[in-house]
Amino acid sequence: MSEHYYNKKDLAKFARVADFQKELGEKFFDYYNEVFKDSALTAKEKSLIALAVAHAVQCPYCIDAYSSDAFEKGWNEAQMMEAVHVASAIRGGASLVHGVQMMEKVNQIAM
Repeated sequence: MSEHYYNKKDLAKFARVADFQKELGEKFFDYYNEVFKDSALTAKEKSLIALAVAHAVQCPYCIDAYSSDAFEKGWNEAQMMEAVHVASAIRGGASLVHGVQMMEKVNQIAM
């Protein structure tokens, strides 16, 4: 057993999530594969978006997968890091905007 929760070898086992619920697993992978096809956005563009989202949701498996995928699809290190900064700015802003809720609550208590 691994000494930590995250084991990068598990990423290769992702397709096995359908083992315990085949029908739903297959539906997920059908949907997932459809989403990442070229359409209004290219598969290349979607890869960079996925990399940024992976960082926002803090999924180490996704970060590994989409770091490789984005680089292999032609994004360079600067573009990939800029996407991570965009995700960080949105995530940070989302945390800060909740400060308004705290401020409103404190203002109610102070009245």
